[in-house]
Amino acid sequence: MKALKIGITGVRGIVGETFTPELVIAFAQAFGTYLDDGSKTERILVCRDTRPSGPMVRSAVMSGLLAAGCEAIDLGVCPTPTMQLAVKHFNAAGGVSITAGHNPTPWNALKFTRGDGLYLNTAQAEELLDIYHQGEFAKAKWNEIQSRIETRDAIDHHIEILKKAFDVEAIRARKLTVAVDCCNGACSVLSPRWLAELGCSVLAINDDITAPFPHDPEPRRETMAQLRAIVKAGRADIGFALDADGERLGIVAETGEALSEEMTLALCADIKLSRTPGAVVTNISTTQTIEKIAARYNSNVVRTPVGSAYISEAILEHNAVIGGEGNGAVAIPEVHATNDSAAAIGLILEEMAVTGKPVSELVADLPRYKMLKHYVQIEPSLLYSALQNVRDETERAGATAIDLSDGVKLTWPDGWVHIRASNTESMIRVIAEAENDKRAGELMDWARDRLKQG
Repeated sequence: MKALKIGITGVRGIVGETFTPELVIAFAQAFGTYLDDGSKTERILVCRDTRPSGPMVRSAVMSGLLAAGCEAIDLGVCPTPTMQLAVKHFNAAGGVSITAGHNPTPWNALKFTRGDGLYLNTAQAEELLDIYHQGEFAKAKWNEIQSRIETRDAIDHHIEILKKAFDVEAIRARKLTVAVDCCNGACSVLSPRWLAELGCSVLAINDDITAPFPHDPEPRRETMAQLRAIVKAGRADIGFALDADGERLGIVAETGEALSEEMTLALCADIKLSRTPGAVVTNISTTQTIEKIAARYNSNVVRTPVGSAYISEAILEHNAVIGGEGNGAVAIPEVHATNDSAAAIGLILEEMAVTGKPVSELVADLPRYKMLKHYVQIEPSLLYSALQNVRDETERAGATAIDLSDGVKLTWPDGWVHIRASNTESMIRVIAEAENDKRAGELMDWARDRLKQG
């Protein structure tokens, strides 16, 4: 199966198969055309993660932007949240992040940011796709094309924004020892520098941007064995695991326990709501722990379809105090209404410093459920017929609630199951959650059986 995903989250695929220079140039031209209002030369920021294909893709993006008459500014290897914050700072019309985030090394992708530093919403992304498919792009004349590409550093600005959002002096006074696994990704410079600014003794591993990913760049329990060992050997107060572009965060407690990626948002939501009750935004695949935490503080939860753009839009619409997803992504509006692992790090360390509590104690009384996650690889042409088969079965399932906003989510008093097409790969994702292993397994089996029937 030659994977290529073109949708509202951008475009991604396997380099050398479906993700080609021709495709990248066309999308960059389409984005330049989308941003062109005809009144001025549009400035667009470009950043990338550390994949071997990054320089090739960067060159193709620059070619497309220049051909469309844009002024391109190269931020180099740089986290996506850093670039998103820099859009306004550098008075740019938007940005392109060259990263496949949590996907393995063979993948790469383009993610598009608008003028306020947030991802394109659904309507905007569809407009961009229409331009791409029509193939009618803005074309600069030979003497109007930018003759040089300016390079800028955006990390200093990101750190300054972070310092204003958290009690830096309190964290410095605590003198924490922090282990961090940068996965040799785009956070290899930002995260150790941010931790040093906070007065932490930093135990950084995999912080070489010239080296390959040491493991899949997805901060899950399965990828945190090395970080756990560093936390225990270095007697660290906490360990943080990062993805390739700085949007997701995994946590290892001082005991050496690797927390589920679902607990990152849960912990951050508990911290924020304990200080400022209000709305929490998350997607419909995220643990119901979030509702239990919100109820403690007389707060409400807003659920959206899966995807960063939906989270950001809902944060703005509901004036939420925090948002994020169950994959380790957290958005803290005081920094930016988009996912930022560095902001989540600041919030957690601030709480540890102010309360004097270790992270194991901070998460000890958070409700926990049994969650199972399963992925079904499927040909793109069969994706929606398989989901339709599940929809046809929903009435007979006896669920107390049915949500069709993103795939199919069925909820019962003792658990729920969500079946949906992935935004990033040609697969169906199935997530089941219940109070115990047995019920979670039953819900997962129900979903898998329905998919097999399709």
